[in-house]
Amino acid sequence: MSTEKMETSSSVSNGSGPGYEKEETNLSPEDLSEMLAAGTKEVHEKAENTQFVKDFLRGRIRKELFKLGAVALYHTYTAMEEEIERNKDHPHFAPLYFPAELHRHEALARDLEYFYGPEWKTQITCSQATQGYVDRIHQVGQEDPVLLVAHAYTRYMGDLSGGQVLRKVAQRALKLPATGEGLEFYRFDAIHSAKAFKQLYRSRMNELDLDMETKKKLVEEAVKAFHFNMEVFEELEEIGKTIQEDVPDAGVPVHGEMGGDINKCPYYAAKMAASGGTAYFGQLVMAALRHPTGQVLFATWFAALAGLAAWYLM
Repeated sequence: MSTEKMETSSSVSNGSGPGYEKEETNLSPEDLSEMLAAGTKEVHEKAENTQFVKDFLRGRIRKELFKLGAVALYHTYTAMEEEIERNKDHPHFAPLYFPAELHRHEALARDLEYFYGPEWKTQITCSQATQGYVDRIHQVGQEDPVLLVAHAYTRYMGDLSGGQVLRKVAQRALKLPATGEGLEFYRFDAIHSAKAFKQLYRSRMNELDLDMETKKKLVEEAVKAFHFNMEVFEELEEIGKTIQEDVPDAGVPVHGEMGGDINKCPYYAAKMAASGGTAYFGQLVMAALRHPTGQVLFATWFAALAGLAAWYLM
């Protein structure tokens, strides 16, 4: 075993022993990870195409909205991690208990202290959309803990899939310190390889002793989790309409502004490249380089959008 793999394996701290390097083979359509990927594909694409997410990826981020987004995440992760702690010994969740690697509420608390100051707890409230999400998480944690698997999978695996790119977009657009203040949510310091960790996590999910009816319930719950996230995005978008604040324009148009020419659309071309269309990769390069800032933003755009498009395929 290589030194890198040995270091990665030793970082797993849920008491089940090392195993980062394990790769899944011979996956079945009835494996939970495959069912979740297939069952949430459509709603995942809808979520990544909400205006709030598209604006974020373009670097068009209002600072006040970013702060409110962090508040929503803080309440969401606090609720989820409270229920995870409550159910950490539950046979259907214990194999997925990775507090050192995954838990986010403390990092979010530090981000909020950076944005709002030491009295930040007195300055934030849980929005209506976020409260609905929080209530559902508490409900499943107390009434049907196996469904926590769907919420943890949806949030943590998504965070690991594109967090570093989103962190760089936010850092540049909001002119945040290079030392990371305000962006600790996106840092997973205890995870040395996101890809290897996601493989391990999916393997652990597939080893859970679940019947087909329970797996279907988990897929339904994951779809609900995506809808809760979209409701939060839509709420933030509505709030954004009332905020008069200039935002930087990343300079790379979206598909709707291209007059129907999909060859000039970085979002479309990146997804085509991610699915194996090599011709579209070349088109993406040419489209990006035609714009003044395209040369700088090309790598970030491609990594972000291809990563999101491929999230459910990994």
